[in-house]
Amino acid sequence: MKKVNVSICTGTTCYLMGAAHLLALDEVLDPYVRELVEVSGAHCLGLCNDEAHGRAPFVMVDDRVISDANLTKVLDAVRDILEVEA
Repeated sequence: MKKVNVSICTGTTCYLMGAAHLLALDEVLDPYVRELVEVSGAHCLGLCNDEAHGRAPFVMVDDRVISDANLTKVLDAVRDILEVEA
């Protein structure tokens, strides 16, 4: 099974809107799931200027954009992808 890529925007707006807390995602993942997820910070995903994407903070889970991201939304997206691939 390929890893799920989680890219957390750490640009100024996203960081101030809560992305700093999202960087702790590794700490809340179950050990089994942690092996299947690659979490990284991204300098800027460039989504703030496009209102169609919603509002900061932004996270990309594989090719899915999550706006107004929080740990629950990101974990749900990761679980959805892992369930489809299982």
